Amino acid sequence: MRKVRPDGTGPETPSDPTQRRWSGIFRGARPGHSDEWDIEHADPDPKGRSLMLLGLILMSVLFSASAQIVLKHGMNHVTHELGRPFKLDAASLRAAGTSFWVWVGIVLFALAAFVWLAVLSRAALSFAYPFAGLTYVVIVLYDTVRGEAVSGLRWGGVALIIAGIVLVSRTPSHS
Repeated sequence: MRKVRPDGTGPETPSDPTQRRWSGIFRGARPGHSDEWDIEHADPDPKGRSLMLLGLILMSVLFSASAQIVLKHGMNHVTHELGRPFKLDAASLRAAGTSFWVWVGIVLFALAAFVWLAVLSRAALSFAYPFAGLTYVVIVLYDTVRGEAVSGLRWGGVALIIAGIVLVSRTPSHS
């Protein structure tokens, strides 16, 4: 039986915060989303929340791009050490598995994954995932800084990626 507020206008707010949270779930409310009376999940600062979400996304992108760059560096060393390209054989796996730079890249990927989990807990996947394309943008900028030639066609692709991310960023972050 549902309790009603003393004025008869709606459900009574449970006094225990745990009951408030679980009562919304059992009534069919989505976990983690606020009810009109559930101040525990209310968002007092939506602008600050979106800035934090953007910061987490950018942190994940930077960790991912750094991981790719460091892994490439590590695999260049492995290839040099082997005297041939990497294969799925014991010698290649041993060389990659004992490379300091390969392990640094793996750790950076793990950090990116943990930050990405925080992003996914705050935003719809269809909103957050396009930002992963910024990883490519960071890598192209890195190549440019290193003096590698980047074709106009690649820069066109970078422009399209950025345009797509701008469009996606103008939509609500929650589904």
